[in-house]
Amino acid sequence: MENKTYHSPLRQDGYAGLGDYAAIGEGRSVALIAPDGSIDWWCAPNLDSPPLFDRVLDKEIGGYFQLEPELPYTVKRKYREDSNVLETRFETATGSILITESINSTLAGRLPWSELARRIEGVEGHVVVNLRLRLGTAAETRSPWLADTEKGNVFHVADLMAMLRTSEDIELSHFDDEQVIGQLITAPGSRSLVALLATEKEPLAVPELASIDQRIETSHLAWCDWVNSLSYDGLYPLHVKRSALSLKFLWYSPTGALAAAATSSLPEGLESGKNYDYRYAWVRDACLIIKSFVFLGALEDCKAAFSWLTHTIIRHGVKLRACYTLEGGLVPEERLIPLEGYKGAQPVRVGNNARDQIQLSMYGDMLAVAQRFIEAGHVLDIATSRMLGELANCCADHWRQKDSGIWELPEEQHYTHSKMACWLALDRAVAMAQSKHIEPTWLGRWQRERDRIRDWIETHCWSESKQAYLFYVGSEDQLDASVALVHHYGNSVNPQRMLSTYEAILRELGRGTPMLYRYSGVEKEESTFVACAFWLVEAWASMGEVTRAEQAMEAILSTLCDQGNVEIFNEMFDVRTQDWYGNLPQGLSHLALICAAQAVSDAKTQ
Repeated sequence: MENKTYHSPLRQDGYAGLGDYAAIGEGRSVALIAPDGSIDWWCAPNLDSPPLFDRVLDKEIGGYFQLEPELPYTVKRKYREDSNVLETRFETATGSILITESINSTLAGRLPWSELARRIEGVEGHVVVNLRLRLGTAAETRSPWLADTEKGNVFHVADLMAMLRTSEDIELSHFDDEQVIGQLITAPGSRSLVALLATEKEPLAVPELASIDQRIETSHLAWCDWVNSLSYDGLYPLHVKRSALSLKFLWYSPTGALAAAATSSLPEGLESGKNYDYRYAWVRDACLIIKSFVFLGALEDCKAAFSWLTHTIIRHGVKLRACYTLEGGLVPEERLIPLEGYKGAQPVRVGNNARDQIQLSMYGDMLAVAQRFIEAGHVLDIATSRMLGELANCCADHWRQKDSGIWELPEEQHYTHSKMACWLALDRAVAMAQSKHIEPTWLGRWQRERDRIRDWIETHCWSESKQAYLFYVGSEDQLDASVALVHHYGNSVNPQRMLSTYEAILRELGRGTPMLYRYSGVEKEESTFVACAFWLVEAWASMGEVTRAEQAMEAILSTLCDQGNVEIFNEMFDVRTQDWYGNLPQGLSHLALICAAQAVSDAKTQ
């Protein structure tokens, strides 16, 4: 893939393009870096902490940390091979530089403090590099202040302590409570370092600059070691590895939780109002990421994530919540934050009200991933086995209800995807009971209820005139791309109807492109949903439409990955303007690529 070349100035109305951000992280936090060298988002020390840098949500008062050449420049970026260490090359009229960036870790895991490191190397000529640091105020709710210590100046931002470390050749011309301004002049072969250390409610370690610099390389080795431990041997290996590395950004190492994305309130459309906080663990997303970890052979990540999920469900009771905090608590109720929003897109939110919704498809997510977890060679403990049986009983009790569906809509309906997912839940429960992985006491009940769901779907959710399964009962002619996720139902119950539905989905929700809108009518307010396109590839491959699946996969990758960015996927992609929208890195987008690649690989070897 050819790297995209950016030309300064790079911002429109003070904002970088959402599809132009690169990410760095260490299994606890994620920073987003614009092509102009500005870190515009970093929640420290944790993914769901208040942001220390948040210019992506407010160009005027948001915090940021920028290294940028003083003269006009061009810039190219790439990740090191098999790594999440980022390299950015700036070219100016007087010379060129290479900036290498990492949130550092060790070979044994993450550090007990946050260490964001930025190495600046002179490649050719001389380049004047400006440093600007402005600490975020969490929408004016906290005021940074500076304390002079024996180890140097320390910023206090509420409960956070942060220290800027720079090599001696960087001249700091301004240093006060709120911002730092500095400058560096590079020369051929020069090597400088800027680092930001942070910790919360703990003492702050102050390592030597040489140690910080060396940990960039240690972090690189750790990423490479993880990638080399994977056992994926299917098609599209470069794209799969890059998506796997993106999913690792969302794996919260202190607990094993899997965040849906690393950001909050990045708009799905500039005027849609669909700006949500995704820095939590959704049952649905976590289950699908675990499925992709199984395909990758990421045994440790798979085990940790599944264990966190089961422990969290047991802790709160088997009446599933749509999402939980990364520590396993209940997600806070939404509140609005007085920030401008990305390019003025409102509202800006913290918290997520999906926590209170009924989402019946989660039963299918949990029981299906449990079966996949067992097939990967794991043995269930008694508590998890009992919990899965209780979930199956809950599904059998409640499948007749209306719910908010996979798309978390405010209007409760009998969504077809939800009913099919309930069928899948009981079908998987039956299989696990028959193989003695869960208690078979209720096996007969699950079988009968599963068949009732099937009959209900075939009677109420099919449209003869449309020759497709509908979005929800009574929706007349509306379709839902998420039906591609439950291809197992089609394979087992009615392949002809399911394949006909997929044809209709591509025709009506694709609009002549390989990308899909989520459901009928939503194209008026948002862009295509990246995961949906990959879901259809997986569905076609799993149902024997191998050529169709492979052609679609190639078209999707060409659409999304040939733009030359660093392949960090957002939630949505506008096929008309080529702009990206929504939170990032988006777990659903990356896991869907992996699952689609695995499905095509399996289909071609059968």
